[in-house]
Formats: sequence, C-alpha cells, structure tokens
Amino acid sequence: MAESKFPALALPLLQHISNELNVSLRSLVAVIELLDDGGTVPFIARYRKEATGNLDEVQIRSIEERVTYFRELVARRETILASIAEQGKLTDDLKARIEAAMDKSELEDLYLPYRPKRRTKATIAREAGLEPLAEYLWAQQRGEQDLVTLAATFVDAEKGVADVEAALEGARHIVAERISEDADLRKELRQVLFDEGMIVSRKVMELEGDAPKDPQEKFKMYYEYREPVKTIPSHRMLAVRRGEEEGVLYFLIESDQERILALLRARVLRDQGDWTSHMTLALEDAWTRLMKSSIQSEIRLELKRRSDKEAIEVFRENLHHLLLAPPAGPLAVLGIDPGLRTGCKLAVVDETGKFLAHDVMYPHTGKAQVEQAKQKVATLLKGHNVRAIAIGNGTASRETDQFVREFLREHHLNTVFSVTVSESGASVYSASDIARQEFPDLDLTVRGAISIARRLQDPLSELVKVDPKAIGVGQYQHDVDQKALQESLEHTIESCVNRVGVDLNTASWTLLRYVSGISERTAQSIVNHRDNNGKFVSRQQLLEVSGVGPKTFEQAAGFLRIRGGVNPLDSTAVHPESYRVVEQIASAIGTPIEDVIRNPQLLEKVDRSRLDAGSFTLNDILEELRKPGRDPREKFVAPSFAEGVNELSDLQEGMVLEGVVTNVTKFGAFVDVGVHQDGLVHISELSNKFIKDPHEAVKTGQIVKVKVLGADEKTRRISLSIKQLEAPAGPKVKNGSAAPSGNGPNRAAGGARPPAGKPRSAAPSPPQTMEEKLAALGGKWKTR
Repeated sequence: MAESKFPALALPLLQHISNELNVSLRSLVAVIELLDDGGTVPFIARYRKEATGNLDEVQIRSIEERVTYFRELVARRETILASIAEQGKLTDDLKARIEAAMDKSELEDLYLPYRPKRRTKATIAREAGLEPLAEYLWAQQRGEQDLVTLAATFVDAEKGVADVEAALEGARHIVAERISEDADLRKELRQVLFDEGMIVSRKVMELEGDAPKDPQEKFKMYYEYREPVKTIPSHRMLAVRRGEEEGVLYFLIESDQERILALLRARVLRDQGDWTSHMTLALEDAWTRLMKSSIQSEIRLELKRRSDKEAIEVFRENLHHLLLAPPAGPLAVLGIDPGLRTGCKLAVVDETGKFLAHDVMYPHTGKAQVEQAKQKVATLLKGHNVRAIAIGNGTASRETDQFVREFLREHHLNTVFSVTVSESGASVYSASDIARQEFPDLDLTVRGAISIARRLQDPLSELVKVDPKAIGVGQYQHDVDQKALQESLEHTIESCVNRVGVDLNTASWTLLRYVSGISERTAQSIVNHRDNNGKFVSRQQLLEVSGVGPKTFEQAAGFLRIRGGVNPLDSTAVHPESYRVVEQIASAIGTPIEDVIRNPQLLEKVDRSRLDAGSFTLNDILEELRKPGRDPREKFVAPSFAEGVNELSDLQEGMVLEGVVTNVTKFGAFVDVGVHQDGLVHISELSNKFIKDPHEAVKTGQIVKVKVLGADEKTRRISLSIKQLEAPAGPKVKNGSAAPSGNGPNRAAGGARPPAGKPRSAAPSPPQTMEEKLAALGGKWKTR
C-alpha cells in the first residue's frame, strides 16, 4: 500500500522514518496522506486524531520535516544513479549501496568518485598513462618486476613523465585520490573528528596603528579557547562564529594527525613490500591535501546546522511563550510610549482595540510641565473610561512609571492599574506597511503607543503584526539560517494562533492569515467581505467569501469563533463536521444545544457508546462543551517593579526584586527588573535541582523573584539568582516526590503577585490576580 501511494518514498524509507520518529507506520502514512492532501499541521493535530493515532503538532511537524528530507534525498539519488549510469560505471553493488543510503552526506560520499571534477593531479597522471602503475601500488602484491623497474617503463618525456620518480609521484596522486574518495573511509574519519576533534579559537593579531578589535571585549573568553567538537553547545559555537565574522577571532578544528594516519594505515596497508613507502606517502597526501580540509569543512557546516537548529529551537520556545502570554482582556487602555526630551506619546484604545485619541506630554522636562502632563492624563482617563495604563519599557519607562503611579495615588484612582510592557518590535511595527494601512494619517510615534496599549489587551493579536525576529527573544538570531528561522517562527505563530482561536468578526487580516488554511490574500478578502456586508453570523457564511472553497473552509472553520451567532457551536472549537455529534448528544439528553452549552453538567448523562464519533474526537468535543470557547492562556498578572530602583546604579548586592523573564537561552535566562538593562540568571543559578535546559525552570513572560548577585555599571552586566531564594529540597516522601515546602518565591505568569507599590521581599505575598483588581470596577470579568 505504502509503495503504490508514495512512489517517491518506498516502504523501506517509510519504515526508517517510522522507527526514527517512533510512530507507527499506519500513523505515518496517514499524516503523509493528509499533508499531501493540503492539510495543515494544526488542523491535522486537532481534527484528525482518529487517523493519526492522536499525534501532536510536534510529532506531525517532525514527520513533515523528515518526509521533506527523504523526498529530497530520493530525488538526489535518482540524479546520481542517472549520472553514474551515463558514465557506464553503475554496478549492481554500487547501485545497491546508493539505494540503501539514508543520509545525504553518505550519498554524496558514494558519488564523489564519479562526480565531474576539475582537472586534478590524479587526472593529469591518468592522462600520462600512469593508471597501471597506481594499480600495482594499490594491489600491494609482488609481480614479475620490482617497482623501480616497472616504473621505468612509464617514463615518457612527451607525456610529462621525466623520470622514475615522476612516474611514482603520479601513481601516488592517483592512489591518494582513490583513498580520499572512499566513502567508508570518509565516514569513519568524519566520525573520528566529531568524537575526538577540538574547536580551537584565538584572537586575530592586531596590526600596529589599527583600531583595536573588540573594544568592549565581548569575545574575551574566546581569545584562547578550546572545547571538544562533540560537546560544544550551540551558543558558544555561534559566539565563536560571530567573533570570526567580525574579524575578532579565527577558529579551526584540531585533530590528532598521527591518530588519523594510523587509522588510514590500518585500513589501506595490507602487506609489506617495495610499495609500502609509496603507499604511506600516498595516504599521508590523501589526508593532508585532499581529505582534511574538506572533512573539516563538512564538520564546520554540520556544527553550523546543529547550532542553528538549537538556537532556532530556543527562539521558537521563547516566541511560543511570548505569544501565549496572558491577555489583560477587553478593557480601555491608555498606551504610553515614554521619552525624555521628546516627550511621552499617549494613545487610547477602547476595549476592542479601536484607536480613540492621542496626545503628548512632557513630565520629565521640568516642574512646569508636570502639572500639564497630569491634566492630559486625567482628561484621557475620564473621557474614555480607561481602566489600564500600559507603559513601554524603553527609555524613561521607570521615570514614566513613577509619574503614573504618583498620579493615580493623588487622584485616588484605585480602579485603574498601570503595567510596564515590552515594546520590542513596536518601532518596527510603527514603520511597517501594516501600520501605515491601519493608521495612514498618524505619526510613527503614535502608532507605537497604540501598539503598546494593544499588547496589554492581547499580546497575540498585536505581536503577529511584527516580524518575529524584531521581538528580541532570539539567541544569535541574525547568525542562523534565515530561511530555516523564518519557517520555524511562522510555524510557531501559526500554532499559537490556532491554539487560542480567532474571533472572525474582530480579527485583523494580519491575525487571520495565520489561521489554518487561510492565506494572506484570503485573510484580506475576509476582512473586505466583513466591511462590505457586516458581521458574520454563521461559520457557513465564510463560503461566501471570494477565495474560500470547501478545502479552506474545512481547514479553517474549527479555529474561527463567532460570538452571538445563529449557531451557538460557532463560538466553540467544535468543528462544523462534528455538529451532528453534538446534536446527537442534545437529542439523547432531551435538551436544546444552547442548554448543553450553558449547563455542561448535563453531559454526565451522555452514553458515549451511542455516539457516532471516535474516542479522541469525542473526548475533544465533550471537553470543549464543558468549557466552550475557553482561552488556553493563563490569567493575567502584572509584574510590580521595586520603587526607588530605576537605574543600574540603584542595584545593590543582596537585593530581592521582582522581574519578568524576557529571554531564555541555553546558558540561562534574562530578567527585566526595571533598570533598562536585563540581568542574567545563569543556568547554574536557576534552580537547586539539576536542570539540563533553562526552559525546565522558567519561560519567557514568567514573573519571578530574583536576588542580585552583582551589577557592573562599566560592562552593564547584572548577575541574578533564583535558586538562592528557593527553599531547600525537602525530604522525599514514599511516592518519590518532594515533600511540600510552602510557597516558593517564583511563579508562572498567572500566579500570585504582591500588590503594586508595596515593598517586596522573598516572603510569600497574598495572591492578587487581575480578576480581583477588576472586581473593584463593579462589572463582570471574563477572560477571552
């Protein structure tokens, strides 16, 4: 079955992928069929669980990647087989080896002897007729003539073979090339260099009179540095490569040459004779002239791929958490893009994110301007029923935060809260085509303030408008493969958008374009249709949009929400193809669908065996009906920075502060504690437990308590610790888990936080979620 359906991937390759990814062959074939039929990864993972055996997005994405790899390998294999056959050199044994190759490098090694190449020393020797002499050396068997006598018969001045030594040298070139093109030898040597080689980096010597390289000594630790190829982590490899690109460092891969030559002698030399010295010279030449440089280049490339992959994974993980950061929800927000001399730009958006008003204030340019600034803020808050103030974390953010807090205290505005939010990428958005389309008549700075306000309401909806590389959560993001990075980040955004779901009647085209099955053009068509015809009242109306056919509808419908539509199921994650199952449920209970949604406890009466749905699909439907339209993101909690700690110079060793994790790398996590410079919690200071990856301990956007270990104003480096505030590991209980140790000092976004404006310490504080804050407004609070 597999061979007939997938001629490009025969059964052995499918079995190989199945074993490699540890998925059943049935699930693998089902995923390939669905992908080839135009299915997206989010759709397949969410609505085709019966076919895939409940594979998740990560597994399906891995299948997609490996299938792409092996289809490329198969295409390359066919090209290679055709090339060798055309040369008349394709034997049954060679063909079998090529067809059995499961790795692109191995495939290229097998093709190397037959690859069209430029004129080499071995080529010249063959043209001079020295192939038989090379064969004598390679055979390592005594003949009727000794080697010198045999070599003398190949001397021919017209062919460029002046004497016996020239003949033997030419024969050695042929042997050396033959050794260098042996696929098995290359594979073994490549593995030896990976297992035993050393990365060695050194500082480039500076010439007298030249400007000093690396004036801030960013690469100082790599001026004289050694680390095994096998274990060097991605961030150090990328740092060394960055240093090399900036002309500060150079690096090479050192290996034990005698170890390599000994291995070659063991593989090549079979018997002693008058050929031995020449074979020894040939294998040394094969390594030093023909193999060493190319294999080192292959390893450098593989290290680059490996480092890129890890760095992209870090970026993807950080972006995932940032996009799924808790939203403050539908409330009017005043966004402030802070500044000193140029003033603070103000912009108000309503609870749907619609722009209402803007202004500018100068609270940091003298006392005369402070009162005027307070009057402007008061007017905007009162005139638009503002319930939250979002302050960008750029220049003057702490000063602006102090001004706002003082204003709220003076006016006794306990129902309005202020939050500092990341403005990374806001300037990129402000100057983008998307921002110009949204606000063609507004200045860039006002657009930035609007973006800051909307980020508080719903980070996901706003951040999808920004190039993810501009958000600032990557690790050496400009040094990695940009195509692979872009694809990975696009997949991450797509996954997050579809996991949360999108309101069909309020979403911008920039958000809709990431919905499963919807292209950028289709997203714009949906918005145009909505503008011209009014709100959608049914998912089925999506089929009226230009460019939306049955396939697009199938892929997208389940991820789109319609609030208050004709069919209550349109506001849930239940796919229209499964509405009949819900109708069966409602019929079995004897109540309308609306009542099932309003009273999920009725689902306990359902006899699952009588429903027409697979177990995975049925579980998802029942779970969705219990919490219809639920937002998978955590509840919003605002961080509270310490008052009086505004600049790096305010930090003192031993201080305990609250901050927000802004970036997680392979070597630790960066935390914003409100001083315009993120501090580093090294991986060794993240937890009292052993962790291999910082993501095991923290995630981007998490609110944490940290202890200041040190702050250097010259280098602007801040060292922080989380583990020094953790309770010591308690005694083990019988089931093997740690005994409870009380409330720790750290929490994920959505956990408890100390009230704003109160002094903070390592001691636990009473929980105060945003819902509790908003309860004071007198209205109902509901997360989206």
